[in-house]
Amino acid sequence: MVQSAKAVPSIWCPGCGDFGVLAAVKKAAANLKIPNHDLVLVGGIGCSGSIHNFVEVNGLHALHGRLLAQAVGVKLANPTLTVVAAGGDGDGYAIGMGHFMHAFKKNASILYLVMNNETYGLTKGQPSPTSPVGFEGNIEPPFDAILTALSIPASNFVARTFSGDPKTMIQVLEEGLKFNRDNRGFAFIEDLSPCVTYNDTYKLWREKVLDLSSLSGYDPTDRKAMFRLCLETMESGRIPIGVMHRPKDAAKEGLELKLLPDRVGPMAADINLDANRPEYEKLLAALA
Repeated sequence: MVQSAKAVPSIWCPGCGDFGVLAAVKKAAANLKIPNHDLVLVGGIGCSGSIHNFVEVNGLHALHGRLLAQAVGVKLANPTLTVVAAGGDGDGYAIGMGHFMHAFKKNASILYLVMNNETYGLTKGQPSPTSPVGFEGNIEPPFDAILTALSIPASNFVARTFSGDPKTMIQVLEEGLKFNRDNRGFAFIEDLSPCVTYNDTYKLWREKVLDLSSLSGYDPTDRKAMFRLCLETMESGRIPIGVMHRPKDAAKEGLELKLLPDRVGPMAADINLDANRPEYEKLLAALA
C-alpha cells in the first residue's frame, strides 16, 4: 500500500523506543531540509514497520522481510528520492536475512533503519534472532548485525544508536542520510529500541552501551580495526554503539548511478513511441 496522507495516531505502547526513532527521523530530515514529498519511508512488519503511518511523507507498507527489495526498487525508479527502509529485528534478521546480506553488496543509496528490541513485540514477546540466551526459553546465541555488516567489504555506512540517547541518534541519522543523498551507497543503522511491554531493556542498555569513539584505536575508516574493537567490547560485556564504518573517500558508489549513469529513473523517463522508436528498431534488428 502506497500512501501520502495525514499521519495517524501511533499504535505503540507509551515509552516504546520506536518513538525516539520516529522523532529522530523527523528531526534529521528537517535539519537537512528534505521536503516531505522527496522522502519515502518503506515500512516492514511488526510494531516498528508501521512507522511510515505516523509521519506525513510518502509511505509504502512492504511485504514481510521484503522491505529492502522494495526500497531499492523505489530508489531505482526515482533516484532523486531520499528512501528510508524501517523495520524490526524480527523482520530484518529472520525472514529478511537474505535481502539484508545482499543490500550491502548491492549498495543502493538507501538508509536501512532497524529498530532492535530483541523480541517479536507485536506478536506478544517471542524470542527474535537477537534475543539473548534464556529469554522466553531461547537457547540460541543472539545474532549481531553490526559484526555481520563489518564483515562485508563494501563502501557502506554502518552505525548503531540507542533510543535512550536521542541527540546522538539524530546526528548519526543525519550523517547516514547525507551519505545516501550524495549517492555514496547503502547506509545501515541499527537502533537499540526497547520494548517496554515485553522486553524492557532501558536500564540494562543504559548501563551497557559504550560509544566506541571514546576508545583508543577508534577509526571507522578501518574495517578490520572496528571489527576487533566491536568484538572486544562485546566480550567485555558492553554493547558497542556509534559510527562503525565510514568509507575513507567520498566516492559516489551508489547502485543507482551504476545502473542509470546517463539516464533518469523509469519514473521520469519519456516512454512515448516517437522518442524511443530508434532504440526499439535497433533492438528488433538485433533479434532478427
